[in-house]
Amino acid sequence: QVQLVESGGGSVQAGGSLRLSCVASGRTFSTYVMGWFRQAPGKEREFVAAATWRSGSRYYADSVKGRFTISRDNAKNTVYLQMNSLKPGDTAVYYCAAGRSDYVRGVNGYDYWGQGTQVTVSS
Repeated sequence: QVQLVESGGGSVQAGGSLRLSCVASGRTFSTYVMGWFRQAPGKEREFVAAATWRSGSRYYADSVKGRFTISRDNAKNTVYLQMNSLKPGDTAVYYCAAGRSDYVRGVNGYDYWGQGTQVTVSS
């Protein structure tokens, strides 16, 4: 069982930055793929970024590539999402997720989810 708690959301103007954090419980954190997803009102939850534990690979949605960076600190059971050059289109609730599937870009690839943190970007 893994419990995830996100923090770091807030309101920012376009072009600004935010850093999201997700702290995981459980001693096997380092063996999970950690992902970030987001969901805007009226839209489906979409993949943002993921970090594997085995190879250290990083995956990004095209819409955030070059602006967002995912990182993880296994010693602290924490995964981060650094978001730079934010746009109004990035406004959404951001969710942290943990899983052991190779399907890192899909919601079905994750078994555990956090409660979400709101990110609002104004123009």
